[in-house]
This record gives sequence, structure tokens and C-alpha cells, in this order.
Amino acid sequence: MANLVYKRVSTDQQSTARQNLVLNEAGIEGPVVFEEDPGTSSRLHPLQRPKFRELLTYARPGDTVHISEMFRLVHGTGHILDVLEVLHRDQIALRIHDGAFSAMDLTARHPRTGELLSTVKFMVQALAAAGELQRDLQRELTYDGLRAAEAKGGKGGRRPAVPADKTAAVRTAYLKGRSIAALAREHGVSRGAIRTAVADLMPEHTAIEEDAPAPELPVTLDMPGKVADFLRTAELEPAERAALDQGVTVRRGQGYTLRVTAVPVVHRQLLARCRTLDGAQGVPAVPAQRKARREYENRVSTFTP
Repeated sequence: MANLVYKRVSTDQQSTARQNLVLNEAGIEGPVVFEEDPGTSSRLHPLQRPKFRELLTYARPGDTVHISEMFRLVHGTGHILDVLEVLHRDQIALRIHDGAFSAMDLTARHPRTGELLSTVKFMVQALAAAGELQRDLQRELTYDGLRAAEAKGGKGGRRPAVPADKTAAVRTAYLKGRSIAALAREHGVSRGAIRTAVADLMPEHTAIEEDAPAPELPVTLDMPGKVADFLRTAELEPAERAALDQGVTVRRGQGYTLRVTAVPVVHRQLLARCRTLDGAQGVPAVPAQRKARREYENRVSTFTP
């Protein structure tokens, strides 16, 4: 039986250091560590993150997955229940070493039905909802603080620009599909600085020429979360990647939709990218993902000529 440690690096160095401290103090014997790439979006479903999928492939019945706290792995109630179902199916134990979930036996099942106990399910949903509320409040307070600073003539956040000798490298990486957030972390600057460096490469920037046909106007559509999660792991063109990065997350019960604003041709390209969700040769379709793709297809078809 192996001890598998899953780690997700945060842009907050203090938070990452705390994660490492908790796991080191746990005294895990012979750990096999799976550390997610910093460029992987935290909004991506855990079962679609490259390193966590690698962990599940490596794991065998009787192994134990160790994480410092639940929200290193999941961000919503639906994600938590999905992960617990997969771990139970594969007979893999889960050990959480810090936070509210560390005091719970998340593997408790009904002795006859084998289903997750209703009390455990309720506590998981309640604690996850409380965590989401805390993060949302933090974002709102941060936004209010920045607005108050702006009203006094100040400007919050980091303000370094991209150095001149690195601008070309940033633009090349962006054209190859690197996200704005990942480039900002890599070069230690704000996302705004990256956007300034690649402003003329972004989808909303169009060159105006005489006698040129009128460009398509951007259209805002709600993309189902399962489609967005899949596309974030796919190879996309810069305009497609930028449209996803700039999307606004809208919570929908246990899931979410991504409000994407882009010209129609970009929406059609994104739709084509996720065609495999309907099933491909040797790869069975997941009903929920197939349904989500068709919902997006119906929305895109409203403006398709």
C-alpha cells in the first residue's frame, strides 16, 4: 500500500509554504508526490487535472491519497462528491491533514447500500458551501478595498511592467497559447502588464482599414462549466485561449457556467474543439459532458449563418 501525496502550488508563497509544512509534519512514510503545474487553473475539475489523473492511474486498491486540506484539491460541492465517488470505486483512501475536513471520516458508507452516508454527504456539502462563501467574501472585500484606494487617487496591487528585454518572449509565448495568468506568474508581474504587452494580439484588437468589411461584433454566451473545463486542457489558438481566460464564472447550484465574450468565429472554433465530448473512437462519451457540449452548440447555433 502506497502513500500518494497530491500538491497544488499556489501563487501565494505563504500559502504554499503552509501546505508543505502541514504535509512534512504529517510524517508520511515513503510518499510518492504528484505536484500540479502552477499554470493549471484551480477552476479545472480535479478529475481533469493532469497530475491528479496521473495519480489515479498510478494508484492501486488500498493506497492512500494525502492532501494538506480539501480545497487544495476541490473548489465546490459537486467536485468533492465526484472525487469521493471515484476514490470509493477504486478502493483508495483519502487523508486530509488540516482544516475542517480533517476531523471527518469521508469514507463512511452505508453497510447495506454502499452509498455515502447521508450525514457525511450533508457535512461535506455544508463545509464546501461555507468555503465558497469565504472565498467570495474575500474577493468582494479585496475589490471594495481597491475601489476605495482608487477614489483616493491610489492604485492597488503590483504595478511592475514587463521589461523591454522580455517583451518579445512574452509575445511569442502568448501566440503559442500560454495564458495571461501563467505568463504573469512566470515573469512576476501583474496580468494587466501582460495584457499591455500583448494588447495588439488579443482578440478584441482589430486593425481598421479603409474599404474593409465590417468586423463581426463580439457575442456573449454562457458556456457550460464541463465544456470550459475540457477546453482549458486542450490546445487552443491565442484568440480562443484569451476568450476563455477573460470569461466570467457564474455559479449555478453545484456547478458553474463561464460567460465568454468573443466574436462568433471564435465561439464556433471553441465548439469544434470540444467535439470529442460526443465520443470518439475508443473513447466513450460521458453523458454529462455530451449534454453540456450540445447545450453550448444550441447557443452557438443562434448566430451561425
